[in-house]
Amino acid sequence: MASSSSSQDLLEAQAHVWNHIFSYINSMALRSAVELRIPDAIHNHGKPITLSQLAEALCINDEKSNGLYRLMRILVHSKFFDKVNISGQEEREEAYSLTRASRLLIRDDPSSLAPFALSQTDPAYIDPFHHMSEWFRDECPSAFFTKNGMDLWQFAGKDEKLNQGFNEAMAADARFVSRILVRECKHVFEGLETMVDVAGGTGEVSKALAGAFSWLKCVVLDLPHVVAGMEGSENVRFVGGDMFDFIPPADAVFLKWILHDWGDEDCIKILRKCKEAIADSKIKGKKVIIVDMVVDEEKQAHEATETQLLIDMLMMAHHPGKERTEKEWAKLFAAAAFNNYKIIPTLGVRSIIEVFP
Repeated sequence: MASSSSSQDLLEAQAHVWNHIFSYINSMALRSAVELRIPDAIHNHGKPITLSQLAEALCINDEKSNGLYRLMRILVHSKFFDKVNISGQEEREEAYSLTRASRLLIRDDPSSLAPFALSQTDPAYIDPFHHMSEWFRDECPSAFFTKNGMDLWQFAGKDEKLNQGFNEAMAADARFVSRILVRECKHVFEGLETMVDVAGGTGEVSKALAGAFSWLKCVVLDLPHVVAGMEGSENVRFVGGDMFDFIPPADAVFLKWILHDWGDEDCIKILRKCKEAIADSKIKGKKVIIVDMVVDEEKQAHEATETQLLIDMLMMAHHPGKERTEKEWAKLFAAAAFNNYKIIPTLGVRSIIEVFP
């Protein structure tokens, strides 16, 4: 270290390395908060809660109260909770309140992301990252396959707990997205009479859209074991099938967070099936509606880009998929013989992409 400035540079570099080495602890602290139901306890308290009140509500071992304080300290730092001062019996006390982020982790809230947080921090999703360097040198389609000898869908089919967690996570995300679609994106669905929700799972999006837009009739297409026993309604029905084989005819095909799971060749196959599905529609605005990410490192805020790049790595570890730039999307649409597309950036780190034949 030749000078004090170079010493400072080295120390800052060390802190940067350390922060990334230990960043997984943020995820694990968040998981602990959700498992302990800390957001629920604060919400049920109805006002900011002191540490002792929180420990009592959570039935925390008395000897672990300092551990709870330390967990809350990092979660406050991560902006999942706020720390405020309240008037106690003798003097002012510190207490914890919810933030917008932790309100999304209340279990009974319609927009709760708690199932998503628990699912995506499960060891089964994290372990493949320990095999990334091995995956780069082998012939497997994903690090998940390298670790488990099968893809995620096959694994979930054999592990009921993981499958249930994944389905609950996707349903939670669907409810969250549906809320925004109904509020902000009515124009996307106007003029449509029928829509197929491809790989729509439990049909949360279709139920929300059909409930909000009375003119829209939806078909939820997913694998037979996924839709088995699902009850439809006047405007929503479930069909078992494989999107690579057949997509029922409609005015529009809806794909929420589907194409990012797949490589380019498979995406083109799916898009071609989508085009076949809308080919006989008589309306002017027939289209494919995609909810997915459009990566733009130059124009986006740093945090948004970081989220997209993290999920891109998730796709690489778990699937043969990826998050795509506009140029990469356009290439797929052209290869599937679509003529035009429109990107509507109204879903945070995700966008709505309307694709026209």
